[in-house]
Amino acid sequence: MAERTEHLEAVLRSAERPTPAQEKRFLAFLAEKYGEGTTLVWQKSDAYPGGFRLEAGAEVYDWSAGGRLSQFKSALEKLAAAQGDVIPLLKETVLSWTPDVLAQEVGTVLTVGDGIARVDGLSGAAYGEVLLFDGGVRGMVQDLSEESVGCILFDDDASICAGSTVRRTGRTAGVPVGEGFLGRVVNALGVPIDGGGEIRADGYRAVESPAPGIIDRQPVNAPMETGLLAIDSMFPIGRGQRELIIGDRQTGKTVIATDTILNQKGKNVVCIYVAIGQKSSSVAQLVETLKRRGAMDYTIVVNASASDPASLQYIAPYAGCALGEYFMYQGRDVLIVYDDLSKHAIAYRALSLLLERSPGREAYPGDVFYLHSRLLERSAHLSDALGGGSMTALPIVETQAGDVSAYIPTNIISITDGQIFLESDLFFSGQRPAVNVGLSVSRVGGDAQTKAMKKAAGGIRLDLAQYREMEVFTQFSSDLDETTKRQLTYGQSLMRLLRQPQYHPMSQHDQVITLVSALHHVMQDVPLDNMGRFHTELIKYAEENMSDVCRRVDTTGQLSDSDREEILKVAKEFLEKYKAENPQNA
Repeated sequence: MAERTEHLEAVLRSAERPTPAQEKRFLAFLAEKYGEGTTLVWQKSDAYPGGFRLEAGAEVYDWSAGGRLSQFKSALEKLAAAQGDVIPLLKETVLSWTPDVLAQEVGTVLTVGDGIARVDGLSGAAYGEVLLFDGGVRGMVQDLSEESVGCILFDDDASICAGSTVRRTGRTAGVPVGEGFLGRVVNALGVPIDGGGEIRADGYRAVESPAPGIIDRQPVNAPMETGLLAIDSMFPIGRGQRELIIGDRQTGKTVIATDTILNQKGKNVVCIYVAIGQKSSSVAQLVETLKRRGAMDYTIVVNASASDPASLQYIAPYAGCALGEYFMYQGRDVLIVYDDLSKHAIAYRALSLLLERSPGREAYPGDVFYLHSRLLERSAHLSDALGGGSMTALPIVETQAGDVSAYIPTNIISITDGQIFLESDLFFSGQRPAVNVGLSVSRVGGDAQTKAMKKAAGGIRLDLAQYREMEVFTQFSSDLDETTKRQLTYGQSLMRLLRQPQYHPMSQHDQVITLVSALHHVMQDVPLDNMGRFHTELIKYAEENMSDVCRRVDTTGQLSDSDREEILKVAKEFLEKYKAENPQNA
């Protein structure tokens, strides 16, 4: 029996609590091995299904399924290298084999505070590795130096003090993944926080993983429809694209993302909404909206609220991305929203300053560009060899006073494939969504549009640009010719049509009918105050009178010349009917 000079506390980690009989056997083993007085503490861990992991000082007894298999594999590999007949040796090894005791690095906490711990004695620790502190507190290695290891903590650090024991796990930080997460609200570690009970996971993915390479991708060529006329017609988003939503606070950025999620109903798209540094009440309201409209069935909400530690806000988008990758590599289409990356960068800046890294521009660390590039590059449209799945990213960035040239906005603009810029003046004038046509762009463009949308949209951007230019010019002139007045009226009717109520995404045939009618000046003479009602009734009339055209546009994505002529004919018929029924508004 080994002599002990100080009290030893062994930690047993397993998925299920041991029975009293099992606990008695563990204590007897520990007493024999390490002396009387050794105590045993059980900690629940789903990382060791079908077994357990016993940690006593610097020694580990890994009787989990994975640990036993790994050691057994190593034993057989050593035998395979032996000379002569190895069959008898293999038989003997199989019959008599028991797992070995593994040596484990044990570190000591030097300092702890503000969610950061400095640890000594873990020379073999790797960047991104999960560490276990006394009391079951988890952390992740974020800083490696010759003297110590810097670690960010995921749990409350009240139970940790200088001198506390730290153990390596050998695992990189990850989250459980699986179908069971659909319809649930989880935190940045994948733990459910919606009161709906435990989630059965189908696997485990590291929060940090390499982005697909060039060979593993294919071009973005399929639309990810938002249901918003202003975006789908002028700045189309494709499956696998990264489209930035940028603007000042309270300009409708989250609304665009929410409407896009609602528009995926019935389209076999998995949606993930990652809330970073948001108010818990705002996230609860969004979840309720999604539930009420039947969108939570295909949506996962990952929440790292403003009250959570900066460490959880930091890993939240990577955890959401890992959940999305699980579905993407199964050949499915995923839409992920990061709301928002400005707060994510602020959380990372706080952690970096606490880790004593050198600050750069606006006090952000030097690797803040890499922070977001390694996240957004994981969105892709995979090659057919990998299943052809896709992950479309809609990162959100908040600007200050419309300054898109600030550090974080310019970084993310350069990483993404375009941006939708929302303008405060447009928003407060009633133009919602408040999309600035001049500053917004999609670098994928027409490749992500159906032929029907491309044909219907025509030169709408050019018409609106001409209207904006003419509007500015006519402010200095009161005497306008008839042609200019008609052009201004036409531009105003287009702008009014681009207004869209919240939570009312439009189907593809709705958008095509609207665009064809508007760009052929059918709605030009309708008073602006009545435009909303006219538009709603026009769509209803068209669906009743040419249902076959609507169905053809939705299913094939094509718009023939005859279909376009029929839409124009029906639109003009409805205009005459409207004028007859509303002579005062004609």
